[in-house]
Amino acid sequence: MGHLVLLRHGESQWNLENRFTGWIDVPLSDQGRDEAMIAAEQLSGYRLDRAFTSRLVRATDTLRIVLAAIGQGQIPIEEHQALNERRYGYLQGLNQEESVEKYGAEQVEIWRRSYEVRPPGGESLHDTAARVLPYYQERIKPALDNGDTVLIVAHGNSLRALVMHLEHLSPQQIVALSISTGALRVYGVDDKGDVVLVRQDDRDETSRAKEAE
Repeated sequence: MGHLVLLRHGESQWNLENRFTGWIDVPLSDQGRDEAMIAAEQLSGYRLDRAFTSRLVRATDTLRIVLAAIGQGQIPIEEHQALNERRYGYLQGLNQEESVEKYGAEQVEIWRRSYEVRPPGGESLHDTAARVLPYYQERIKPALDNGDTVLIVAHGNSLRALVMHLEHLSPQQIVALSISTGALRVYGVDDKGDVVLVRQDDRDETSRAKEAE
């Protein structure tokens, strides 16, 4: 049976600067490229059949680095904006301190970590899930059902939306989950076709995120 590997992109320049990034196309930082190489080392034992990623360069570059490092750069790759990061609207480009000064710490925390509340001009995690999950069902799950090993390189919130579905988490549980940059989550597919978590990066945190998305 195949595996499903989720990988959050390496640190971007705006992660480094603690800025809300959303759909702004920001490149990887030097550390982000190093994180991609570390992820490649962790994936060296897997034979991938195909990969899916967002249309944002921090994800596509992470995927390119990983596949080149493990010598699997010829596998089919599909890019789609359904896997893009959550839109942060008017918060995009602001760092945490600027956001707090403008809107207040409590309100910023609600926008960041709640499931259904949208930041002004942006998406909630619920909205993000509404585009991620149909894409997963239509394009990715059929490959898993076929026994393929699939790599998804995406973003903190698009991956959280997918993890919520795969692990049957409640809105209250997913609010507490943070996926670190460069972190892997690996799922196996059992003989019933169910997707089951088999490996989790130690850097993943069940606490508030330490960086903007």
